[in-house]
Amino acid sequence: MIDQQLLEYLETFLTPRRLSLYDKVLNQRTNYFTVAIEDVYQLHNTSAVIRSCDVFGIQNVHVIEEVNAKRIDREIAMGAQKWVDINRYATTKECIKKLKDTGYQIVATTPHDDSMVLQDFDATKPSAFFFGREQEGLSDIVLNEADCKLHISMVGFTESLNISVSAAIILQHVTTELRELDIAWQLSEEEKLEKRMEWAKKVIKSHEQIIARYHENN
Repeated sequence: MIDQQLLEYLETFLTPRRLSLYDKVLNQRTNYFTVAIEDVYQLHNTSAVIRSCDVFGIQNVHVIEEVNAKRIDREIAMGAQKWVDINRYATTKECIKKLKDTGYQIVATTPHDDSMVLQDFDATKPSAFFFGREQEGLSDIVLNEADCKLHISMVGFTESLNISVSAAIILQHVTTELRELDIAWQLSEEEKLEKRMEWAKKVIKSHEQIIARYHENN
């Protein structure tokens, strides 16, 4: 449980503009959808997907590092890594199990295997969208475990898009549909409080000393 009095005290060190922005962003955040990135080789692609998650309100990103270990490219993520929760996994199986146990259906993004077109996707189900490596795409593990497969319709000679572009198109579409549905897609009040506390600590450099003084006086 979040100590709301401590949170309110910490937030006195933030500007009204920042607090207003936090409220605005948190009201649009969701864990109803999430994103998993499987062994993407190019750092800028991973970072760009994380940036798209922030832009479209996805709170959690899952990065699988079974083959390619990564670091987040701060310049391309444009600070998004501060506001999006990044969960790392050593294997694809571990990631899939965690997401399925949490209640997500596994959605494999692939132009093959009779995948459905994006416009036909059912946005009412909690879903984890998997994006694969630049050349090889998703592993057989993901394709075999997927509850459904999804692709973006194209009319040109090229049959695939860069992973970061695909992620942006898919997330923009599904989150727009999600917000039009009469379902509880937003973060819970407790989750919002947790994010407010985390974000306050991230931007207040002396937060440890401030919290210590608060506890001394209360």
